[in-house]
Amino acid sequence: MNDNRSLLPASSAPERMSLYVLGINHQTAPVSLRERLAFADETLTPALHSLRELPEVHEAVLLSTCNRTELYAHVDGDGQPLAHWLATHPGANDDLHAYLYRHRDADAVRHLFRVASGLDSLVLGEPQILGQVKQAWATSREAGTLGGQLDRLFQQAFATAKRTRTDTRIGANPVSVASTAVRLAQDSFARLNDATVLLIGAGETIELAARHLVEARVQRLLVANRTLAHAQALASRHGGMALPLEELDKHLAEADVVISATASRQPILRLPQVEHALRQRRHRPMMLLDLAVPRDIEQAVGELRDIYLYTVDDLERAIEDNRRSRREAAEQAEAIIELQTARFIEQWHASSRQQPLLQLRAHGEVARADALAKARQQLAAGLPPEQALELLAHTLTNRLLHAPTVALREAARSGDAELTRAAERMFPPASDGDASTTSRRPSLPSAAADA
Repeated sequence: MNDNRSLLPASSAPERMSLYVLGINHQTAPVSLRERLAFADETLTPALHSLRELPEVHEAVLLSTCNRTELYAHVDGDGQPLAHWLATHPGANDDLHAYLYRHRDADAVRHLFRVASGLDSLVLGEPQILGQVKQAWATSREAGTLGGQLDRLFQQAFATAKRTRTDTRIGANPVSVASTAVRLAQDSFARLNDATVLLIGAGETIELAARHLVEARVQRLLVANRTLAHAQALASRHGGMALPLEELDKHLAEADVVISATASRQPILRLPQVEHALRQRRHRPMMLLDLAVPRDIEQAVGELRDIYLYTVDDLERAIEDNRRSRREAAEQAEAIIELQTARFIEQWHASSRQQPLLQLRAHGEVARADALAKARQQLAAGLPPEQALELLAHTLTNRLLHAPTVALREAARSGDAELTRAAERMFPPASDGDASTTSRRPSLPSAAADA
């Protein structure tokens, strides 16, 4: 990584800025833990609501893919409740904290930008992750757990990811886990133009695999899915044959290569099924590529003779060549991300610095509205307009000056010279040449004056 973090000043992490990222990924945790900690689609919204109910959490986004489970949150305090919450996941164990990474403020911003740009992926620069990040953002928005701070952060992440792909070659010849799996099958196991490949699932990963298999001129393509209509739609697009998942056992022996990527919480292929298929094939070898987390293929299947089983973790070695070829583009992308991180943090600082001004204006608007409403009531009650105007001015002045008068009186008592000097800068004393306007200018409230 090209580390340009000197772009950020030492004071860039604001004291009260509380943006946190907590999670595990393919670099920190084995697939056995990742699959247990993954959130199924139907559990995401309830999980977000549960997370948002924590007193410290203001906003939350939950990103769960085959290679990572991450919590993005805008919180009070040190973010420790996030780790405690994740530890209550049914798939968590006592060792969870040893695998977790934590990022705060600028590091959290940088991490999200790297994830969205594909720089933190199993396959460097892969394009699927950006869609998954967008889906996580959309799910949080629909669940009502996305607020202004995280929304702005994720919008900037999308823009940064687009720029890294536009300005560098990190997205050239895009490589995905699916394409890597197909290439592995093509290079190390079977001539695909003489092979039958069985695809299990009908999601984006399987769609990509089917596309690459057709480009490799696969001889025969079978597609099995729990919803037959989805299998039929995918098979028709790529010249394959669709199967209901219940008929998987009937056709498993026909497959030289099996690629599986479903959202099932339980294995799709178990040991007895594969043993039976091998006997039907008279022990001709089979290659099984399990691209799902949780895993679709029972782990014990890999111990069978004549079975070559690969998981997403095994693909790590197969894609190292891809990493080397993209390293230069990645360094350029890292520089863009670092610049965008610094820019985002500076904007966040500016927003924080404007908060007192926004509060002051809001206070003034409330005072104005109250004074105006009272004046209208007095006019409606028959009070002469000149007298109503005099009372309006008096009421509004008192309302506007009450808080600063009390604060300055307390500053005088406590010796707070800094606040006194700030007030003098905001309300400089009138010069002799301004005598003609003195009657129209509000004077600096005295620390000794009554509110």
